[in-house]
Amino acid sequence: MIKINTHLNSLWGLPVILLLVFAGSACTISPPVSAEKTGIQAARVTQLATVLVTQDVTQEVTRVIEIPVTVTPAGTPISTLTPAPASPTTGSTSLTLAPDLPEVFVLEHSDCMYGPGTIYLYKYSVFPDNPMEALGRNMDGSWIYIQNLHGWNPCWIQATLVKLASGDFNGLPIVYSKLPFDNEYNPPNAIARRDGNEVTISWKAIWMSLDEYRGYLIEALVCQGGTQVFDPISYFPPLAGNTGTLSVKVIDESGCPVPSSAQIYSAQRQGYSFSALVPWPPHP
Repeated sequence: MIKINTHLNSLWGLPVILLLVFAGSACTISPPVSAEKTGIQAARVTQLATVLVTQDVTQEVTRVIEIPVTVTPAGTPISTLTPAPASPTTGSTSLTLAPDLPEVFVLEHSDCMYGPGTIYLYKYSVFPDNPMEALGRNMDGSWIYIQNLHGWNPCWIQATLVKLASGDFNGLPIVYSKLPFDNEYNPPNAIARRDGNEVTISWKAIWMSLDEYRGYLIEALVCQGGTQVFDPISYFPPLAGNTGTLSVKVIDESGCPVPSSAQIYSAQRQGYSFSALVPWPPHP
Protein backbone atom coordinates (compact mmCIF):
# COMPACT_ATOMS: atom_id res chain seq x y z
CA MET A 1 0.00 0.00 0.00
CA ILE A 2 2.83 2.36 0.79
CA LYS A 3 4.60 1.68 -2.53
CA ILE A 4 1.50 2.39 -4.51
CA ASN A 5 0.95 5.70 -2.79
CA THR A 6 4.57 6.73 -3.30
CA HIS A 7 4.30 5.96 -7.01
CA LEU A 8 1.17 8.01 -7.36
CA ASN A 9 2.71 10.97 -5.59
CA SER A 10 5.62 10.87 -7.99
CA LEU A 11 3.25 10.86 -10.92
CA TRP A 12 1.29 13.86 -9.60
CA GLY A 13 4.47 15.81 -9.14
CA LEU A 14 5.55 15.41 -12.76
CA PRO A 15 3.06 17.91 -14.22
CA VAL A 16 4.03 20.40 -11.56
CA ILE A 17 7.68 20.11 -12.52
CA LEU A 18 6.88 20.45 -16.20
CA LEU A 19 4.69 23.47 -15.48
CA LEU A 20 7.50 25.12 -13.57
CA VAL A 21 9.91 24.41 -16.39
CA PHE A 22 7.61 25.98 -18.96
CA ALA A 23 6.89 28.92 -16.74
CA GLY A 24 10.55 29.47 -16.21
CA SER A 25 11.26 29.37 -19.87
CA ALA A 26 8.38 31.78 -20.51
CA CYS A 27 9.70 34.24 -17.96
CA THR A 28 13.17 34.14 -19.39
CA ILE A 29 14.18 37.67 -20.41
CA SER A 30 15.21 37.88 -24.05
CA PRO A 31 18.37 39.72 -24.88
CA PRO A 32 17.73 43.36 -25.92
CA VAL A 33 17.35 44.13 -29.61
CA SER A 34 19.48 46.91 -30.95
CA ALA A 35 17.82 50.09 -32.21
CA GLU A 36 19.50 49.60 -35.57
CA LYS A 37 17.95 46.18 -36.01
CA THR A 38 14.52 47.50 -34.97
CA GLY A 39 14.77 50.29 -37.51
CA ILE A 40 15.67 47.82 -40.27
CA GLN A 41 12.67 45.62 -39.41
CA ALA A 42 10.33 48.61 -39.37
CA ALA A 43 11.69 49.73 -42.71
CA ARG A 44 11.08 46.28 -44.16
CA VAL A 45 7.49 46.25 -42.85
CA THR A 46 6.88 49.73 -44.28
CA GLN A 47 8.37 48.72 -47.61
CA LEU A 48 6.22 45.59 -47.73
CA ALA A 49 3.06 47.56 -46.87
CA THR A 50 3.92 50.12 -49.53
CA VAL A 51 4.34 47.41 -52.15
CA LEU A 52 1.00 45.83 -51.20
CA VAL A 53 -0.82 49.16 -51.25
CA THR A 54 0.78 50.04 -54.58
CA GLN A 55 -0.33 46.73 -56.04
CA ASP A 56 -3.90 47.26 -54.79
CA VAL A 57 -4.07 50.80 -56.13
CA THR A 58 -2.59 49.73 -59.46
CA GLN A 59 -5.16 46.96 -59.80
CA GLU A 60 -8.02 49.32 -58.94
CA VAL A 61 -6.91 52.03 -61.35
CA THR A 62 -6.38 49.47 -64.08
CA ARG A 63 -9.90 48.13 -63.53
CA VAL A 64 -11.40 51.59 -63.77
CA ILE A 65 -9.46 52.50 -66.88
CA GLU A 66 -10.49 49.31 -68.61
CA ILE A 67 -14.20 50.21 -68.33
CA PRO A 68 -15.26 51.31 -71.84
CA VAL A 69 -16.45 54.90 -72.02
CA THR A 70 -18.37 56.24 -75.00
CA VAL A 71 -17.94 59.95 -75.59
CA THR A 72 -20.41 61.65 -77.90
CA PRO A 73 -18.97 64.73 -79.55
CA ALA A 74 -20.92 67.87 -78.73
CA GLY A 75 -22.73 69.57 -81.58
CA THR A 76 -21.31 72.66 -83.16
CA PRO A 77 -22.80 75.71 -81.42
CA ILE A 78 -24.82 78.00 -83.65
CA SER A 79 -23.86 81.61 -83.20
CA THR A 80 -26.08 84.55 -84.00
CA LEU A 81 -23.02 86.68 -84.61
CA THR A 82 -21.69 86.64 -88.18
CA PRO A 83 -18.19 88.01 -88.86
CA ALA A 84 -18.33 90.78 -91.46
CA PRO A 85 -15.68 91.05 -94.18
CA ALA A 86 -12.56 92.98 -93.26
CA SER A 87 -12.88 96.70 -93.86
CA PRO A 88 -10.64 97.84 -96.74
CA THR A 89 -9.87 101.09 -94.93
CA THR A 90 -9.15 99.91 -91.41
CA GLY A 91 -8.40 96.24 -91.99
CA SER A 92 -10.36 95.32 -88.86
CA THR A 93 -13.11 92.70 -88.50
CA SER A 94 -16.50 93.66 -87.05
CA LEU A 95 -19.48 91.58 -85.91
CA THR A 96 -22.97 91.96 -87.36
CA LEU A 97 -25.80 91.11 -84.97
CA ALA A 98 -28.74 88.97 -86.06
CA PRO A 99 -31.75 91.04 -87.27
CA ASP A 100 -33.72 92.66 -84.46
CA LEU A 101 -37.26 91.60 -83.65
CA PRO A 102 -39.99 93.74 -85.22
CA GLU A 103 -40.90 96.75 -83.14
CA VAL A 104 -44.53 97.04 -82.10
CA PHE A 105 -46.45 99.93 -80.49
CA VAL A 106 -49.40 99.62 -78.12
CA LEU A 107 -52.37 101.71 -79.27
CA GLU A 108 -54.26 101.91 -75.98
CA HIS A 109 -54.09 100.85 -72.36
CA SER A 110 -54.57 97.09 -72.61
CA ASP A 111 -54.36 93.88 -70.65
CA CYS A 112 -51.62 91.48 -71.64
CA MET A 113 -52.45 87.82 -71.00
CA TYR A 114 -50.64 84.54 -70.36
CA GLY A 115 -52.20 83.03 -73.47
CA PRO A 116 -53.76 84.06 -76.80
CA GLY A 117 -57.25 84.83 -75.54
CA THR A 118 -59.19 86.81 -72.97
CA ILE A 119 -59.97 83.55 -71.16
CA TYR A 120 -56.37 83.19 -70.01
CA LEU A 121 -55.06 84.60 -66.77
CA TYR A 122 -54.09 88.26 -66.70
CA LYS A 123 -50.33 88.95 -66.63
CA TYR A 124 -49.86 92.74 -66.66
CA SER A 125 -51.00 95.95 -68.40
CA VAL A 126 -49.33 97.81 -71.28
CA PHE A 127 -49.71 101.48 -72.13
CA PRO A 128 -50.12 103.58 -75.30
CA ASP A 129 -47.03 104.23 -77.41
CA ASN A 130 -45.03 101.83 -75.27
CA PRO A 131 -42.44 100.37 -77.69
CA MET A 132 -42.18 96.58 -77.51
CA GLU A 133 -41.00 93.67 -79.65
CA ALA A 134 -43.15 91.13 -81.49
CA LEU A 135 -42.14 87.49 -81.01
CA GLY A 136 -44.90 85.91 -83.07
CA ARG A 137 -48.63 85.35 -83.44
CA ASN A 138 -51.26 82.69 -82.93
CA MET A 139 -52.60 80.54 -85.79
CA ASP A 140 -55.14 83.04 -87.15
CA GLY A 141 -53.14 86.18 -86.31
CA SER A 142 -55.75 87.53 -83.89
CA TRP A 143 -53.27 87.63 -80.98
CA ILE A 144 -49.67 88.82 -80.95
CA TYR A 145 -46.95 87.59 -78.60
CA ILE A 146 -44.93 90.63 -77.49
CA GLN A 147 -42.23 91.42 -74.97
CA ASN A 148 -40.44 94.45 -73.60
CA LEU A 149 -37.47 95.73 -75.56
CA HIS A 150 -34.28 93.73 -75.17
CA GLY A 151 -36.20 90.55 -74.51
CA TRP A 152 -38.02 89.89 -71.23
CA ASN A 153 -41.50 89.35 -69.75
CA PRO A 154 -43.49 88.26 -72.84
CA CYS A 155 -47.30 88.23 -72.96
CA TRP A 156 -50.20 88.01 -75.42
CA ILE A 157 -52.20 90.99 -76.66
CA GLN A 158 -55.01 91.32 -79.19
CA ALA A 159 -53.76 92.24 -82.65
CA THR A 160 -56.25 95.10 -82.90
CA LEU A 161 -54.58 96.84 -79.94
CA VAL A 162 -51.08 97.07 -81.41
CA LYS A 163 -49.37 98.06 -84.63
CA LEU A 164 -46.04 97.08 -86.13
CA ALA A 165 -43.49 99.76 -86.95
CA SER A 166 -43.23 98.18 -90.40
CA GLY A 167 -44.83 95.27 -92.22
CA ASP A 168 -47.83 93.30 -91.07
CA PHE A 169 -48.63 90.50 -88.67
CA ASN A 170 -48.71 87.85 -91.40
CA GLY A 171 -44.93 87.96 -91.52
CA LEU A 172 -44.66 86.89 -87.89
CA PRO A 173 -44.09 83.21 -87.07
CA ILE A 174 -46.77 81.13 -85.34
CA VAL A 175 -45.62 80.56 -81.77
CA TYR A 176 -46.84 78.80 -78.63
CA SER A 177 -46.01 79.87 -75.09
CA LYS A 178 -45.80 78.09 -71.75
CA LEU A 179 -48.52 78.73 -69.21
CA PRO A 180 -47.69 79.60 -65.59
CA PHE A 181 -47.71 76.44 -63.50
CA ASP A 182 -49.39 75.93 -60.14
CA ASN A 183 -49.42 72.46 -58.61
CA GLU A 184 -52.01 73.15 -55.91
CA TYR A 185 -54.62 71.00 -57.72
CA ASN A 186 -54.58 68.20 -60.25
CA PRO A 187 -56.21 68.40 -63.68
CA PRO A 188 -59.57 66.72 -64.26
CA ASN A 189 -59.82 63.25 -65.72
CA ALA A 190 -61.93 64.00 -68.81
CA ILE A 191 -63.64 61.90 -71.47
CA ALA A 192 -65.05 62.91 -74.86
CA ARG A 193 -68.06 61.62 -76.77
CA ARG A 194 -68.82 62.36 -80.42
CA ASP A 195 -72.23 62.96 -81.98
CA GLY A 196 -71.55 63.73 -85.64
CA ASN A 197 -69.38 66.85 -85.74
CA GLU A 198 -70.19 67.74 -82.13
CA VAL A 199 -67.83 66.51 -79.42
CA THR A 200 -68.83 66.72 -75.75
CA ILE A 201 -65.96 66.86 -73.22
CA SER A 202 -67.01 65.82 -69.70
CA TRP A 203 -65.19 65.56 -66.36
CA LYS A 204 -65.83 65.40 -62.64
CA ALA A 205 -65.41 68.67 -60.79
CA ILE A 206 -62.19 69.26 -58.86
CA TRP A 207 -62.69 70.84 -55.45
CA MET A 208 -60.81 74.15 -55.15
CA SER A 209 -60.82 76.80 -52.44
CA LEU A 210 -62.59 80.11 -53.07
CA ASP A 211 -59.40 82.18 -53.25
CA GLU A 212 -57.70 79.77 -55.69
CA TYR A 213 -60.64 78.77 -57.89
CA ARG A 214 -60.52 80.01 -61.50
CA GLY A 215 -62.46 77.21 -63.22
CA TYR A 216 -61.01 75.09 -66.02
CA LEU A 217 -59.14 75.60 -69.26
CA ILE A 218 -59.49 73.40 -72.35
CA GLU A 219 -57.13 73.87 -75.27
CA ALA A 220 -58.59 72.09 -78.29
CA LEU A 221 -57.07 71.70 -81.73
CA VAL A 222 -60.04 70.93 -83.96
CA CYS A 223 -60.94 70.83 -87.63
CA GLN A 224 -63.40 73.46 -88.87
CA GLY A 225 -64.00 74.29 -92.53
CA GLY A 226 -61.10 72.08 -93.62
CA THR A 227 -58.64 74.06 -91.47
CA GLN A 228 -56.99 73.17 -88.20
CA VAL A 229 -58.21 75.66 -85.57
CA PHE A 230 -56.80 76.32 -82.10
CA ASP A 231 -59.80 76.74 -79.82
CA PRO A 232 -59.10 77.64 -76.15
CA ILE A 233 -62.18 77.29 -73.94
CA SER A 234 -62.68 78.56 -70.39
CA TYR A 235 -65.29 76.95 -68.15
CA PHE A 236 -65.64 79.07 -65.02
CA PRO A 237 -68.98 78.55 -63.26
CA PRO A 238 -69.64 80.03 -59.81
CA LEU A 239 -67.93 78.10 -57.05
CA ALA A 240 -71.28 76.68 -55.93
CA GLY A 241 -71.70 75.20 -59.41
CA ASN A 242 -68.34 73.46 -59.30
CA THR A 243 -69.84 70.10 -58.38
CA GLY A 244 -70.81 66.85 -60.07
CA THR A 245 -70.09 66.29 -63.76
CA LEU A 246 -69.22 69.28 -65.92
CA SER A 247 -69.09 69.42 -69.72
CA VAL A 248 -68.49 71.63 -72.75
CA LYS A 249 -69.13 71.08 -76.45
CA VAL A 250 -66.90 71.82 -79.43
CA ILE A 251 -67.31 71.44 -83.19
CA ASP A 252 -64.84 69.10 -84.86
CA GLU A 253 -65.36 68.33 -88.54
CA SER A 254 -63.59 65.94 -90.87
CA GLY A 255 -61.28 66.91 -93.72
CA CYS A 256 -58.05 67.96 -91.94
CA PRO A 257 -54.75 66.10 -92.40
CA VAL A 258 -53.82 66.44 -88.71
CA PRO A 259 -55.90 64.54 -86.10
CA SER A 260 -57.81 66.70 -83.62
CA SER A 261 -56.87 66.71 -79.94
CA ALA A 262 -57.49 68.50 -76.66
CA GLN A 263 -56.00 68.93 -73.20
CA ILE A 264 -57.58 70.17 -69.99
CA TYR A 265 -56.26 72.09 -66.96
CA SER A 266 -57.48 73.20 -63.57
CA ALA A 267 -57.22 76.99 -63.50
CA GLN A 268 -55.96 78.57 -60.28
CA ARG A 269 -55.21 82.08 -59.13
CA GLN A 270 -51.45 81.83 -59.70
CA GLY A 271 -51.47 79.54 -62.73
CA TYR A 272 -52.62 76.24 -64.17
CA SER A 273 -52.22 72.61 -63.23
CA PHE A 274 -50.25 70.36 -65.52
CA SER A 275 -52.33 69.33 -68.51
CA ALA A 276 -54.22 66.07 -69.00
CA LEU A 277 -54.91 64.78 -72.50
CA VAL A 278 -58.53 64.24 -73.47
CA PRO A 279 -59.00 60.93 -75.33
CA TRP A 280 -60.35 62.20 -78.63
CA PRO A 281 -63.10 60.28 -80.49
CA PRO A 282 -62.26 59.88 -84.21
CA HIS A 283 -64.70 60.41 -87.02
CA PRO A 284 -66.62 57.27 -88.04
